[in-house]
Amino acid sequence: MIDLRLAHERGQANFGWLDSKHTFSFGSYHDAKHMGYSALRVINDDKVEPGAGFGTHGHKDMEILSYVTQGVIAHKDSMGNVKHLPVGEFQLMSAGSGITHSEYNASDTDDLTFLQIWIVPDSQGGKPGYQQKDFGQAQGLTKIMTQTGQDGTLKVKQDASLSQLILAPGTSLTLAIDSERNTYIHQVVGEININQRCLKQGDGAKINQLTTLFLSNQGAQSASALVFDLP
Repeated sequence: MIDLRLAHERGQANFGWLDSKHTFSFGSYHDAKHMGYSALRVINDDKVEPGAGFGTHGHKDMEILSYVTQGVIAHKDSMGNVKHLPVGEFQLMSAGSGITHSEYNASDTDDLTFLQIWIVPDSQGGKPGYQQKDFGQAQGLTKIMTQTGQDGTLKVKQDASLSQLILAPGTSLTLAIDSERNTYIHQVVGEININQRCLKQGDGAKINQLTTLFLSNQGAQSASALVFDLP
């Protein structure tokens, strides 16, 4: 079964300096039908004005993934990390027993856009952690995050994985999935077809009870998406 979550149906919050679109319930946006999907709790599509950002705030017992699509995040946290996160790199914070951090648009002239993704961990507490890595822009599927951190992937505290999908125009691939698990695909750039269902930028797809996905790019530009394998 494929259940689409269309971009224009998402919740929205606009604070002037921040324009955020919420795939799942978050902040003042609440929809009992969209509280998350399996261990995937939040996908916020954030646009931050030049020089603005999120002041120091706290989290605990959450795996927080950030992926920049335009601009650079200036990051500071209570573990002593002072980092810049540019386009194409992935950052994973394990909040564990507690962490504080800030995220700002590093530019005074250009907008910042990024995805903030929360995954509920399979255990609470523990030492907070920070990981950041560029996995390149290879065609097809590139594994980004796993529970074990195998093959240089980011290590997440959940029986879950994330892959980056990039398809050039006119290309396709077949993906075998476990019908007893849950798959979620979030479209980042361009369009892809999933078993003849079209995903456009900002769209998502909840997928279960299937064993095979046929993914194709029938558009005129390169397409990219995030593919989650979830319990």
